Amino acid sequence: MLPSTADVIIVGAGHNGLVSAILLARAGLDVVVLEAAGVLGGAARTEAPFPRVPDLRHSTGSYLLGLMPPELLRTLDVEIPVLRRDPHYFLPTPDGPYLLFGSDRASTRAQMTSFFSAADVKADDAMQAELAAIRDDLAPAWLAPPLPVEETAERYLRPALRQAFADLVRGSVADYLDRFEFDSELLISMYAVTDGLSGLNAGPDDPGTGHNFLVHNMCRLPGADGTWMIAAGGMGTVSATFASAARSSGAKIFVGTEVSAIDVDGGAVSGVTLADGRTIRSSVVLGACDPYRLMDLVPEGSLPPALVARMRSVRRTGTTLKVNLALSGLPSFSCLPPGAPSPFGATIHLLPGSSAGGAPMASLRAMWDSVVAGELPSEPTVEWYLHTTVDDSLQDSAGHHSSALFVQSVPYAPAAGSWDTLLPSYVERLLDVCESYAPGTRNLVADVVPLTPPGIEAHFGITGGHIHHVDNTVSFTDRMPYETGLDGLFAGSAGTFPAGSVIGAAGHNAARAVLSALQR
Repeated sequence: MLPSTADVIIVGAGHNGLVSAILLARAGLDVVVLEAAGVLGGAARTEAPFPRVPDLRHSTGSYLLGLMPPELLRTLDVEIPVLRRDPHYFLPTPDGPYLLFGSDRASTRAQMTSFFSAADVKADDAMQAELAAIRDDLAPAWLAPPLPVEETAERYLRPALRQAFADLVRGSVADYLDRFEFDSELLISMYAVTDGLSGLNAGPDDPGTGHNFLVHNMCRLPGADGTWMIAAGGMGTVSATFASAARSSGAKIFVGTEVSAIDVDGGAVSGVTLADGRTIRSSVVLGACDPYRLMDLVPEGSLPPALVARMRSVRRTGTTLKVNLALSGLPSFSCLPPGAPSPFGATIHLLPGSSAGGAPMASLRAMWDSVVAGELPSEPTVEWYLHTTVDDSLQDSAGHHSSALFVQSVPYAPAAGSWDTLLPSYVERLLDVCESYAPGTRNLVADVVPLTPPGIEAHFGITGGHIHHVDNTVSFTDRMPYETGLDGLFAGSAGTFPAGSVIGAAGHNAARAVLSALQR
């Protein structure tokens, strides 16, 4: 039965909301979690989305686990089974060279030297060493309240790294990569896309893309060696693990229970009203939904005007297209020689301008210009995922493989036409791109379930379909604060510090803010 009162109401059962529920319930509070969707987990879900292959399971939102602090998992006393991807990056070309990045650094260096240059090896070694040092220094900051960039550098970064850190956070990913003097534009483009532009409404030269690059290089899970990993059973395992711990700690979780309003009385939160008219009374509400959804739930004028103005100024729509694929077999990449390690499990980078004689960075910039103009890029950047070779628990009895094309970037709303009319032909265009690297891929496709930015918005309930909630060009104290300025209202989603992704630190930090306010 839905209770009529609670000590804390959490709006949203994504992974951050569930982390908050664990910590608040263990502190002795009566915690109620309300989720509008019929399933919990937010974008960290494992679903069976393919009508033609109904038993094939797939991570439909987030694909990988990388950025969750190991200290958080120890605090929560939970374990999430993860599988190492080795190799973890695959950079093919349609007509020759390739890279398979894995734990064998000697092999990676040999490939880089053979297919690119010794200067690229030197540049990569220098960049990876700097990122590893920043990652180690910055790690404690993620489980603490955010500070401005310069204060963060002063408190956490060793003196030799402070300026590089500040420049990276505030600057563009293109400028950061240029510092290391790579010879190969294809390598620069790969790093710019997968770490700098992933999930962003921004191009490679835009300020703040360096912050997204930094965030994506904060992988510290045991055994990860700085790489992203696969959650066994799909990303729904993360949510299910946290939900089990929350329930065991006493939290009550309700799915299919939409909050239509956060009630305010006398300048303070007094509870919530549900879409069916029922109410729950509480003096504390924690919004684990995206910040814009949270802002829409409170009466107009309840939040500080400066906060509202700042959050509106950084509001952006999503630019990500997800094309979920059911495959009857594994693609064959023309650039790989016989006996090469399996590229599946790795993030497969299909980059514009990767053909011989191409201009990858010019093509990347042209792609972003197309998106700004509201056009669907003819040669978009694609990250191709195929995880069932690493985690066969997702496969059906017929041995189908679940796969996804993570397309970055596309316009939220095309300037000419609509997604309804343009999507079928654009999916065919994307399969043409796959065919140029792995001929015969189209013949393996058993089903296709695409999610446009508006589709992501509808499926996962994220305002504007932005997978980071707040664009990751927005950093540290410029993101949504945990304490909103309305008495009793807190925020703790991907739109708060540290960033958008499956991290969990926001849920931890928001719970600590609640406990501090309640003097627990």
